[in-house]
Amino acid sequence: MSDGHPQPIKAYKNSDFLNSPDARTVRIMCEYLEPQRRFKTQNIQRTVVFFGSARLRSKEESLAKIEEINRAIATQPDRESEALHELKFAENQLLMSNYYEAAVEVAQRLTEWSLTLPPEDGFVICSGGGGGIMEAANRGAACASGKSIGLNISLPHEQAPNPYVSPELSFEFHYFFMRKLWFVDLAEALVIFPGGFGTLDELMEVLTLVQTGKVRKKIPIVIYGTEYWNEVINFSAMVKWGTISESDLNLFRFTNTPQETVEFLKQEIRRSGD
Repeated sequence: MSDGHPQPIKAYKNSDFLNSPDARTVRIMCEYLEPQRRFKTQNIQRTVVFFGSARLRSKEESLAKIEEINRAIATQPDRESEALHELKFAENQLLMSNYYEAAVEVAQRLTEWSLTLPPEDGFVICSGGGGGIMEAANRGAACASGKSIGLNISLPHEQAPNPYVSPELSFEFHYFFMRKLWFVDLAEALVIFPGGFGTLDELMEVLTLVQTGKVRKKIPIVIYGTEYWNEVINFSAMVKWGTISESDLNLFRFTNTPQETVEFLKQEIRRSGD
């Protein structure tokens, strides 16, 4: 008989406990086991991962922004100084939109190729799930009628999933290190487009894992856009000062066109499957 006391909550249904510091280990395990189960259900075994800035925009969007600013200059003379500053930034964004368009093309062509392969050799495009280059990668896969993965991360400014991620493969992570694990665990190759702190973090962590042998499989790493990257990172100087070996430069390959990128990755992914 009930003595009037409420039924106690089972520990795994206690949201106060699950969101407390004491359950951090449980939450970490969930970010490993839940994606693992979903990847298995969707038969996802291999990925090609795209990294790059969330701030880059498509050429269409960049041109529309320039048009909007020019209208403001023409109709609001009092804002001319401010608008001219915005215009300079927008024109730079238009230049950078070439990387967005290239990422769409690379992802589309890789997906089209993957769809011709036997199921056990195929792969899906994977990105961080947000805007910019991440959106471009998922968009390219969608243009080829293929699935794609979005490994999103909860951030204070609320990075939202882009609309091109396959809904059944859209994830939301709390822990950066668990998100990084899933970037690398299934990766057959990585393509690094121009980006900021986050992209640098991802690139350097992957290079470190490969250099130190913590990742034992061969992962082709493509760094796209020498004009940008040679200005941002001086790998030759690192060799000169002895902080990396000259042989470490063989851990990655620079490319500058979608054609070059796709042909190199086709060759390397075929080789890894032999």
